[in-house]
Amino acid sequence: MKKINLVLLGATGSIGRQTLDVVRRFRDRVNLIGFSVHTNVQAIEAISQEFGASYAVITSDINFKSEDLSILHGEEGLIELVSLPEVDTVLIATLGTIGVYPTLQALKLNKRVLLANKETLVAFGEFVNKIKTGLLIPVDSEHSALFQLLENRKDEVSSIILTASGGPFRNVPEKELKKVRPEDALRHPTWNMGAKITIDSATLMNKGLEVIEAYYLFGFPPDKIEVIIHPQSIIHGMVKLKDNAFMAHMSYPDMRIPIQYALFYPERLQNTSLREVDFLKIGHLDFEAPDFSRFPLLPLAYEALKRGTPYPACMNAANDIAVAAFLQHRIKFTDIYRTVESAFDRCRGKPTTLEDVEQIIKEVKEYAKEFIQQIS
Repeated sequence: MKKINLVLLGATGSIGRQTLDVVRRFRDRVNLIGFSVHTNVQAIEAISQEFGASYAVITSDINFKSEDLSILHGEEGLIELVSLPEVDTVLIATLGTIGVYPTLQALKLNKRVLLANKETLVAFGEFVNKIKTGLLIPVDSEHSALFQLLENRKDEVSSIILTASGGPFRNVPEKELKKVRPEDALRHPTWNMGAKITIDSATLMNKGLEVIEAYYLFGFPPDKIEVIIHPQSIIHGMVKLKDNAFMAHMSYPDMRIPIQYALFYPERLQNTSLREVDFLKIGHLDFEAPDFSRFPLLPLAYEALKRGTPYPACMNAANDIAVAAFLQHRIKFTDIYRTVESAFDRCRGKPTTLEDVEQIIKEVKEYAKEFIQQIS
């Protein structure tokens, strides 16, 4: 049986650590050729020694030397790593726009890309979709669910549905949201995620970004991509068929499930360490419509998608700055909305290259910082 030769970009983040857990479970099926870290260089030796990797990329300016493996650096290092001829699978779990460059390179080289980096499609979806080689498999739980539901039946589907837990403030009155502290927002009711994505879940920004990603992944128009609040997080995606029947993908909320599926696609391997859904214990599944008034970033994402590039990139860039400021106790929870909406209104440009988009993102981030300085 041929082993998968894997490169893992973003090895020390939440998705990266859970990917290593899956690889650890199936050591006889996966070779970890190389990986990347940003600032956590202390993890390089431990990962390389446990998994036998030969390459590591550092995407920050931190200096690190090793006698046991090749150390590469920055965007060029990521591209060089995924270009190695022995590599056949690349999992992109980096943060920020840097993930688009190894994604495009791997696809151009006809490799399999497992995508867990939101910025790649949110900011650069039009560029990614121009690449007609390689195989792109989403790792995000909702997109993984839709990927599985749509396979071999897309022509039968009239619309797709993304589910959202609703975050920790699903039932909090709008006037109380101003009082939310970072430690409150980081208490996600069902998922264990990194700080940034957990805050995005609390604002429903994360679901807005997923709507944009779903558009680029599956090609459904915005009015055929629906979001439903589902607090139990058991159903991750649904499709409405043309005869008004529905199909749903269900599992316990554990990112290792979509990671494992993407890694071994099209095989579906048994893993006894993954928890099984007990419907008798759950008892019921609840659904409700998202409140666009209390969570305005979700409808703003639909508007960004309708306007097209660069509006999704502007929205995402401003949100990055706003979330960082909120986590630093510099602004209120609702100021995240204000910052993103203000930056969105100033979004301009007709980018034709990746560099054009990067420049717009840079300008939006500078504006968001200035705006936060004024209101904080």
